[in-house]
Amino acid sequence: MDAAMLKYVLVGGGVAGGYAAREFVKLGVDPGELAIFSKEAVAPYERPALSKAYLFPESPARLPGFHTCVGSGGERQAPEWYADNGIDLHLNSEIAKADTKSKTITTAAGKTFEYGSLLIATGSTFINLADFKTPGADAGGIHYLREVNDADNLVREMKDIKGGEAVVVGGGYIGVELAACLALNSIRVTMVFPDPHFMPRLFTPEIASFYEGYYKGKGINIIKGTSVTAFEKDDQGNVTKVILGDGRSLSTNLVVVGIGAKPRLGPFKGQLEEEKGGFKVNLFYANLQVFSCLNPYISFGCF
Repeated sequence: MDAAMLKYVLVGGGVAGGYAAREFVKLGVDPGELAIFSKEAVAPYERPALSKAYLFPESPARLPGFHTCVGSGGERQAPEWYADNGIDLHLNSEIAKADTKSKTITTAAGKTFEYGSLLIATGSTFINLADFKTPGADAGGIHYLREVNDADNLVREMKDIKGGEAVVVGGGYIGVELAACLALNSIRVTMVFPDPHFMPRLFTPEIASFYEGYYKGKGINIIKGTSVTAFEKDDQGNVTKVILGDGRSLSTNLVVVGIGAKPRLGPFKGQLEEEKGGFKVNLFYANLQVFSCLNPYISFGCF
């Protein structure tokens, strides 16, 4: 069967994809000209909510309340918005194969599409401790946060261990925000990170000291200057201890890891020029064949 032909294809259902869709509509894209493919089951949403209000024990944020582009004061882009604007939104449709020379993409379900112009908005994914072959990193109860499914899993487990203990690995945006949310859910929290203070690439020592003091006042234990070297698990495969590089061990019911992100290149890897682990782009790299958008959309908040 011949591949279906699409004028514009956008691969990626994250924040960049949602805002790009809005720009297409502003520019007057005709119905049926734009198709979006996302591996997630929901329309693009404001991802920063996942490490904040989504995890609140009272009145948590839920979709469709934070679909893009409501975060910038625009119209909320729930699935109906895409349909109303003639955009074909393909959810649960991960792209498994791509050929930028023949200008085709193929979904994991085996459907192939030809395109005229392609926008790659695959963004990033979390760095996994398993990438470093950390012993026990495959244990149950170790969480990473990137998508709404990750947040749902974390919400369920927080309810199950209320009054228990959690270890947050990392002192950046994700670590700081999730430590606050875990504490709000009546969980005793220990933060572990190798840096000398919170968010060293953004905070001065003085600013970091203020926030660290505030967190300690909320009962959060902070361990700086060391890293996680291993995890121990019980007979059911669930995490029970976190082993640190300085020899200490921490008993825990849950672990959340936030140690950074890496570009998600997917099936396009090797087909486009790369730089520093991602696709090389600049402000003017937007020819009508293929262009890329990696949007590290982040914000900061606590308690």
